[in-house]
Amino acid sequence: MSDISLADFHLTMQVLDHLDAGIVILDKNYNIYAWNTFMQSYSGISTEQIMGKSLFDVVPHLPEKWLKNKIASTFKLRMRSFSAWEDRPWVFKFTNFSPISGSSDYMFQNMTLTPLKSLTGEYTHICLTVTDVTDIAKSKNHLRESNAQLTHLSITDRLTQLYNRGHWENCLSDEFDRYQQLHQPMTLVMFDIDHFKKVNDTYGHVAGDAVIKNIASIVRSAKRQSDIAGRYGGEEFGVILPGTTADMTSYFTERLRKKVEKSSIEVDGTAINVTISLGICELHSGITNYESWLEQTDSALYESKKNGRNQTTVITEEGNFSPSVSIRSNVKQLVRNIC
Repeated sequence: MSDISLADFHLTMQVLDHLDAGIVILDKNYNIYAWNTFMQSYSGISTEQIMGKSLFDVVPHLPEKWLKNKIASTFKLRMRSFSAWEDRPWVFKFTNFSPISGSSDYMFQNMTLTPLKSLTGEYTHICLTVTDVTDIAKSKNHLRESNAQLTHLSITDRLTQLYNRGHWENCLSDEFDRYQQLHQPMTLVMFDIDHFKKVNDTYGHVAGDAVIKNIASIVRSAKRQSDIAGRYGGEEFGVILPGTTADMTSYFTERLRKKVEKSSIEVDGTAINVTISLGICELHSGITNYESWLEQTDSALYESKKNGRNQTTVITEEGNFSPSVSIRSNVKQLVRNIC
């Protein structure tokens, strides 16, 4: 190598060593040809320890299969490729030392893979450029978390932590539209707390809020993950049950009703017990919009209240009212026991 080429090489290595990014040059067998100061500092592996050796034999915790495939595709396509922290947070498992992003244990990285030509014009080596983007990643993750929290607050009822009326009604509209397309069973349940005004008048609004929160907790534990529960207003709640017939829903409502009936809230040494009345309406072709679906379910709810409360009523496709399947089954069982 001439004096000029040696000088050029020396200058080039100085530039590489002072870059605020990791530079790794490999041949097709993954042997190291360049390992700059950035890589030495964060890996704790010196140039003397790694030069001429296989990257995967010396550096621990590398995603070996993924990285080998990435290198192979870069050579094959003969063009630059990339790896972003959003898809793979890190390639080299370096500890994060940044004081700004100190809450991150490891350095988030972007990586660029550049195929390198030899003097013969063949692609014989590849350069990995590793960039520390921990501060950017931390800021973006924080922004995402903040936006997610704001979204949650905007759709959640503060007292019950169920969906608020606006979002729940949007869900009801969406589920109605889904039924129009798929025609799969879908049922709506509306219920409210019996004599809730008396609870507020007797024990105060703090006690009333405690009762509402308790019922919301029971709803969350009783419903399936796919069911959509919300506080419709005051002491009234709604639950959408996709893929469920009215008969199937009756078992859910009876389980819910019995859990509420057995539960109690203690306020200032006084146990408060309440019951709920429920209405069920299975969606059918005769219902032309979600408002009508809601209205029919409400009419079943008020039929339960009219008939003595603490019960479930189903409104049929013909517009008739009937007690829920679970209630009818209990009556049949009682008759059999008597006989």
